[in-house]
Amino acid sequence: MNKTLGRSIIKNRYVYLLLLPTVLYFVLFQYVPMYGILLAFKEYKIKAGILGSPWAGFDNFAQLIAQADFWQAFNNTIIISLGRILIEFPAAIILALLINEVTREKFKRVYQTVYTFPHFISWVIISGILLNFLGDSGVLNQLLVAFGFDKQAILTNPELFRPLLFISNMWKEVGWSAIIYMAAIAGINPELYEAAHVDGANRFQQLMAVTWPSIRGTAAILLILAVGQAMNGGFDQVFNLYNPGVYKTGDIIDTYVYRTAFSDGASFGVTTAIGLFKAVLNFALLYAANYIVKRLGGEGLV
Repeated sequence: MNKTLGRSIIKNRYVYLLLLPTVLYFVLFQYVPMYGILLAFKEYKIKAGILGSPWAGFDNFAQLIAQADFWQAFNNTIIISLGRILIEFPAAIILALLINEVTREKFKRVYQTVYTFPHFISWVIISGILLNFLGDSGVLNQLLVAFGFDKQAILTNPELFRPLLFISNMWKEVGWSAIIYMAAIAGINPELYEAAHVDGANRFQQLMAVTWPSIRGTAAILLILAVGQAMNGGFDQVFNLYNPGVYKTGDIIDTYVYRTAFSDGASFGVTTAIGLFKAVLNFALLYAANYIVKRLGGEGLV
């Protein structure tokens, strides 16, 4: 057995060599740092280090649960992530289906480029654009004043912050997310459309009878992955767009950890406990979503 394995490794040594950077990346940056989870159960002392610091049991978690700001961030994360799944997730599917209905390949490539390009713009730049357009001295308020209307505090309005997150993220990411669905659509056998056309199906009926069943498995897997990332909330976007005026509705767990760790001086043990809590909850959501999809007859991850 060992000799056979050794021969196989030598024979495919170049393949293993190609895999080596990826394996090293996951080992060094994903598995080795996992020992830092111990901080969640310790009272961290810089001089003693992680392993030498005294154990604190679940004191960090108790301190976390007692913080009202944490539960506000937790609720915001749930609401924002749920909105992303209900609003943004179907948008990518709808866009892919609409682009697929464009008959001219030249126009189809143009639409793909236009909708995909915003993905490559960083949230730092987008936040600057939104500030210049929607800020107190932005273009929109200047136009409102010019026409005799009052200024609107859009970026500091807690009620408008979540819709702003959904709209801006859809504009930025919907085209990129649609690529996977368009790739799945491209793999559909054209004869299926021809058979449906012969049977008298119109374009919408072909979409429902051929296109959607062919990409439904892909959509199910991406939905499971989206639910598994629900507790992340989108740190880059929120961090670059939010301000103290919208903490009530816009502060998520990741931004709360960042603010408490670097501004309020929270202990490493508490912030690590938050990260561990979020990771465990993400795993539970991923497992539950996978189980539900498989029970409903869909294709799960495993």
